[in-house]
Amino acid sequence: MPKLIDKFGREINYLRISITEHCNYRCFYCRDDEHTPNCKREDILSYEDIQRIVRLFAELGISKVRLTGGEPLLRRGIVKIARLISSIDGIKDVPLSTNAHLLEKFAPKLHENGINRVNISIDSLMPNRFKEITRGGDVNEVIKGIDAAIASGMHPIKINMVVMRGNNDNEIESMIDFAIEKGIDVRFIETMPIGSAGIDATSLHYSEKDILARVTQHLKNKITPLTSSKTDGPAKNFKINNTQSSVGVISAVSNHFCQTCNRIRLTAKGDLILCLGQEDAISLKDAVRSDLTDDEIKTMIVEAINKKPEKHEFNSSIDNISNRQMAEIGG
Repeated sequence: MPKLIDKFGREINYLRISITEHCNYRCFYCRDDEHTPNCKREDILSYEDIQRIVRLFAELGISKVRLTGGEPLLRRGIVKIARLISSIDGIKDVPLSTNAHLLEKFAPKLHENGINRVNISIDSLMPNRFKEITRGGDVNEVIKGIDAAIASGMHPIKINMVVMRGNNDNEIESMIDFAIEKGIDVRFIETMPIGSAGIDATSLHYSEKDILARVTQHLKNKITPLTSSKTDGPAKNFKINNTQSSVGVISAVSNHFCQTCNRIRLTAKGDLILCLGQEDAISLKDAVRSDLTDDEIKTMIVEAINKKPEKHEFNSSIDNISNRQMAEIGG
């Protein structure tokens, strides 16, 4: 199997696909209050587009494909998309990222059709605070979704909390306890300055160092560092001893992980994004809808990978990402 290796020697084996820009939540750090997706049906990748693109990436060594959004469960045919991707030779891991509001309904069929595990965004366990952060969300629906994912057999199940100073940082400990009670994993994420909404939230930044201090104090050092597997994401993970759970921190800003970055992103409109902190992109939608051959498109992909930057510039420049919405990129 050939490998996608960029000019910095990083092997790219992980593709994140946003299958819709729409979301039923409007988290204030993710999407501008006035932003509305401008995405017609013909603008987004079709089932056939997605299947062909993923097949070509699999032939280039991609083995993990994560479905994201927006909120992916809003995409009509989500179960069919999961089945198409999971049946492609070489694709071994098809996780889902979701806010879980609709997961109670979809979890069994998704698991039956190839979604082996799920990451769930939940930034507060307090109903009123959760509603404020998401601009209308219902944390009880999310918890029902988590329980449905557990019952379906998905594993591992990870809950992700964006920690924001003075907003929800006093729930770090309760979120750990919730994860342990459910037998699932929890990851705490630093805010990222992507789009004007993300830039506005930089004042709420809560660092990896501060998060880990709270985690360690709460668990009284009863954690053991975990070694990441080849296609794992960027979290620094720890096993919570004598439980079924782990805790992790994703520190894109204070302690970036660019030297080990193994991922690329495909937007719902078919743009291949090489780095969250850069504007460079190529349109694979245009490529697969043209008369280009598979080999010609794979050559395009390889050439694009060689333009993947060495690192993001979150700490020094935000001008190049101020016009993006995280929901458009696929988180």
